[in-house]
Amino acid sequence: MDHVIGPLDLSAHVDEALAVQAAAFGLGPDEVAVRRQIVLRHMTHPGARALGATVRGRLVGFVYGMPNDRAHWWSTVVEPYLRAQGTDDWLDDSFVITELHVHPAYQNRGAGRALITTITDAATEPRSILSAIDTESPARGLYRSLGYRDLARRVVFPSAPKPYAVMGATLPLHRPPAG
Repeated sequence: MDHVIGPLDLSAHVDEALAVQAAAFGLGPDEVAVRRQIVLRHMTHPGARALGATVRGRLVGFVYGMPNDRAHWWSTVVEPYLRAQGTDDWLDDSFVITELHVHPAYQNRGAGRALITTITDAATEPRSILSAIDTESPARGLYRSLGYRDLARRVVFPSAPKPYAVMGATLPLHRPPAG
């Protein structure tokens, strides 16, 4: 595919990124407005960074994350679920993938894989965690192929209509042999 992966100033390109997320996730304008504030706040956290996938200069995918902090809202929600599974130590020394989205017209062409492997390759933490909707989806399949495994399932976030799974992988992420 002709996508290019590179650093993304997410604060400056938040509206383009959220348009990709809205298309990929089916978000309405009200949800986008809420997420815009969350993204801008996240980008002020120490170690937060973002990458974009562009095709001919147009943003078609993005990923962002940061070193996990147990005081962050996401960690406070998932911690009891992880503790119940004996996996809450994953909240320490982990790089959290906060969001990863590829526009539907560009999915299944390697952009998501390239985004997540590139951002985690630069992480200093020994492992990575993320949450994904708890259904068998192409996203979950991608994460599993990279070495992520379920740490907790049926995690309920306030206001989220569907339960999530929290997944973790040791770094660097697994890469299948070429060919």
